[in-house]
Amino acid sequence: MHFHNQLGDPSAMATNALPQGKPRRYKSLRTIAALVVREMVSTYGRSPGGYVWAILEPVAAIAVLSVAFSYAFKVPSLGTNFPIFFASGYLAFVLYADVAAKTARSIRFSRQLLNYPAVRYTDTIFARLFLSLLTQVTVFYIVIVGMHLVMDLNTVIDPVPIMIALAMAASIGLSVGVLNCYLTTVYPVWEQFWNIVTRPLFLISGVIITYETAPQQLQSVLWYNPLIHFTGVARRGFYPTYEASYVSYTYFFTCTLVVGTLGLMLLYRHHKTLTEI
Repeated sequence: MHFHNQLGDPSAMATNALPQGKPRRYKSLRTIAALVVREMVSTYGRSPGGYVWAILEPVAAIAVLSVAFSYAFKVPSLGTNFPIFFASGYLAFVLYADVAAKTARSIRFSRQLLNYPAVRYTDTIFARLFLSLLTQVTVFYIVIVGMHLVMDLNTVIDPVPIMIALAMAASIGLSVGVLNCYLTTVYPVWEQFWNIVTRPLFLISGVIITYETAPQQLQSVLWYNPLIHFTGVARRGFYPTYEASYVSYTYFFTCTLVVGTLGLMLLYRHHKTLTEI
């Protein structure tokens, strides 16, 4: 593949990604664009089905949750439609998880390319962020539109809170991913530890049940999970009467800013040595 050969050739990388006389921001954009294409080919171009699985996986998960809970409960916590209820929380959660996972592996995935002057560690992070956003937002749109067409739903959707929720999910996913990018590169065992510790997040982030339907004692603990704040905002877009009054943008973005700033500081200070680990 011609593109792959360019990335494998230092002289080609320097020539194509860093044209003379161009401002640095344009050089970075070209580098990021090249990295995004490389990520697309390596992530989805080598597996049978490629992007099809990115759509089928959330559809299958939503279907399983809907069938399982429909046997136990007559109606979901909001509305009367189980697939819409789970999709409204699950798809936003998946976006967070995908952004966090992809950005956490940025340096390790592109370590060899970081030896080129044209490629900075921030370029690899932004490339994986853009690819994840492009994929997950597209999947979100296809799944929701597909559900409305197949099930002939009359749900009135407000796109504003949905877009806000997806932006929130992406921002905290990026913050967590940047911090984990440093930790998993320096301490490889951290990735396994993080995966184990965060497995319950799916259950306590407002995907299965809403914050309001949780026991009172549990609510005081759940509120400190920042993920439950963006799933609440997402459901505002699907349920006009749902207020999600517990949501605190101040708390959410404070957590996001603190985690992201710490991760960026660590990467900025140690990014040169990380490429040699």
